[in-house]
Amino acid sequence: MITFEEALSIINEVTVKPLAEQVQLSDAVGRVLAEDVFSDVEMPPFNKAAVDGFACRRAELPGPFEILEVVPAGILPKLPVGQGQCSKIMTGAMVPEGADTMIMVELTETLDDGRIRFIGEKTSSNIAWRAEDVKEGQMVMQQGSLLKPQHIAILASVGYANPKVFRRPVIGIISTGDELVEPWQKPALGQIRNSNAHQLMAQAIAFGLPVVYIGIAADTSEGTRETMVKGFEQSDILLLTGGVSMGDFDYVPAVMQELGVEILFKSIAVQPGRPTVFGTKEAKFLFGLPGNPVSSFVQFELLVKQLAGRMMGYNYQPPIVKLPMAADYTRKKAERKSFMPVKINPEGKIEPLDYHGSAHIHAYEGANGIMAIEIGETHINAGELRNVRQL
Repeated sequence: MITFEEALSIINEVTVKPLAEQVQLSDAVGRVLAEDVFSDVEMPPFNKAAVDGFACRRAELPGPFEILEVVPAGILPKLPVGQGQCSKIMTGAMVPEGADTMIMVELTETLDDGRIRFIGEKTSSNIAWRAEDVKEGQMVMQQGSLLKPQHIAILASVGYANPKVFRRPVIGIISTGDELVEPWQKPALGQIRNSNAHQLMAQAIAFGLPVVYIGIAADTSEGTRETMVKGFEQSDILLLTGGVSMGDFDYVPAVMQELGVEILFKSIAVQPGRPTVFGTKEAKFLFGLPGNPVSSFVQFELLVKQLAGRMMGYNYQPPIVKLPMAADYTRKKAERKSFMPVKINPEGKIEPLDYHGSAHIHAYEGANGIMAIEIGETHINAGELRNVRQL
């Protein structure tokens, strides 16, 4: 048995080879850039009006100014602005030569002779100057960036219409156990619904990963082997739930070895999730997750996400906040590191939830975080600051 920190270190040190592909800009959200991106233009590409108003010379304020022309956005000015002159400019239009200030239209008055005059006390230039945001050839995004909606706008603005991104690893999911039936089936006496596979599929999809559901493997070595072979063929990270403990019908570890899987660890000093197995087969990976739903949920969050992030070129950092405990917390057994469901209340404090163990997935109904309790730690005082991994 190894510690959680040792297991995480193994996950972070296995060799991965992210592969790149090009996608359309509309399909790039949630993907990870496979190369640095440079601007092919200056931003703004010209001195641009930031407001609707009049382009004039600041030194001549408050005027009056003769209006030379009206310049809509997208139309180039025809005339330079000279002494005692201005041009009426719309937001986003090019500022004509000779002007260094845009006075807002609401801070002007029109005189009887058609000229305008500034009636404000002071004004900024109200001009977005050429290349003040981005210079041509400047790097605008780095390789390894996870693309969010605001990043799509940046890529579009520099003409990067077909981003090169890292390929996402395909997650294959297998459940084991003759006692399992699918959620749409009514379990007979001695059977339970297969919640793990559908939970893991949802976790993978929420993380932006493609998923293949292989199905439920029969509780025989032959059935387990056949399903695992199919799983390796169709996925990059294969997740199995159940069948990794020490029962008479837990065939997964033995079949792993038969299929040439190098097992890197097979037990972690954590709760939930002690009998978690991790191995590699060529460039593919396998997690044998415990059959209890909380165990598989937590270990996906802690370990599978870490590996999947690395495989798609992303240095995944879980969202962690440090907050005070709302009340005292005590546990009796402290031989393993514990991960427990908590709720961050409206006051920004941590409330431990009523949690009965690794089969109690309903404890996570109101959970919005996971809190770690270290080996040997039995009591936490109210008000003590703790890290919470947000869900």
